[in-house]
Amino acid sequence: MAGTGNSGPLAGVRVVELAGLGPAPFCAMLLADLGADVVLVDRPGAGARVDRPEGSDQTDLLNRGKRSIAVDLKHERGAAAVLALAERADVLLEGLRPGVAERLGVGPRQCWEVNPRLVYGRMTGWGQDGPLAPTAGHDIGYIALTGMLHAIGRAGGPPQVPLNLLGDFGGGSMYLAVGVLAALLEARGSGRGQVVDASIVDGAAHLATMIHGMRAAGGWSAERGTNLLDTGAPFYDVYETADGEHMAVGALEPKFYAELVERLGAEDLPDRGDPANWPELRRRFAEIFARRTRAEWTEVFDGSDACVAPVLSMTEAPRHPHVAARGTLVEREGVLQPAPAPRFSRTPNPAPRAVPATGADAAAVLDQWQVSGAAELLDSGAIARKEA
Repeated sequence: MAGTGNSGPLAGVRVVELAGLGPAPFCAMLLADLGADVVLVDRPGAGARVDRPEGSDQTDLLNRGKRSIAVDLKHERGAAAVLALAERADVLLEGLRPGVAERLGVGPRQCWEVNPRLVYGRMTGWGQDGPLAPTAGHDIGYIALTGMLHAIGRAGGPPQVPLNLLGDFGGGSMYLAVGVLAALLEARGSGRGQVVDASIVDGAAHLATMIHGMRAAGGWSAERGTNLLDTGAPFYDVYETADGEHMAVGALEPKFYAELVERLGAEDLPDRGDPANWPELRRRFAEIFARRTRAEWTEVFDGSDACVAPVLSMTEAPRHPHVAARGTLVEREGVLQPAPAPRFSRTPNPAPRAVPATGADAAAVLDQWQVSGAAELLDSGAIARKEA
């Protein structure tokens, strides 16, 4: 797109994002990583980026690759400013509680009056309807109600919180991104936009489709920590090494398990096919792994098909040869961050771009998008001018 220098498979796609927290910003970041021109509608003078160098904070990674325009939605012309952007956009993303966007004058029907083709992506925890829709919540509560939090943890212990990766980002952001892209494809044929109602409850439940299938087939117990993939199986678990670090073992298939046993130098192990033998098998594995350091075990399993890997910290991960060779983690302006993913052979992703200063891109966006009534909106004060 002219003026942005964007590359990637979504180059030319215009996205308006109403500033929010967590899942919606990550979805918008993902679209920017894929080359979309994402304009973040910031609140004037708000956010962690204020009072940082040039008004930005390069550690605010969920806003990387975007451009910022500051709009006062409480101003009498605030809604008109957002609608003027929506008129020129392909997608609008918001993560507000149900009904809030409508009250602000920027809901789906209001946007479709100026742009019937607009895909309107909505990100919430509970969804746009249902008894809990108007209430507050966080990742931990959403995955709790899906049964997923209950399923994670060791036998005899409490549920373990998987950061906010399963709910906010796995069940939320990624489903919003898939939904938006699907709706964009559909709009190319129909000429009409639609609402994408992405809720974390729906997405987190959907992620567990395979587990539900295993449970229906009698292959998954509701008792936490007793199953094949939840640390119940001793050949799918982590083990402490002599230096207090850990190795991850995922030798599920027989041929991989055979190589694990061979490289461990283990003898006379009980049959892994009988779950009654799992406690003893776990004890034997733990005793063997405790004999060497993580570095020593890493060398033992290097290049093997035993499906064993060292458990690295976030500080150590960038130095792993495979991660380094792939460029999976990169540094920009002194900030370590994941590189865009996935990768494309013909339309490669742009390198991670900087976090914008709040409101810094108003003039460029209004000009390049050819926004209707731009001068009047700037003069009205609804759109903040960048301070000199």
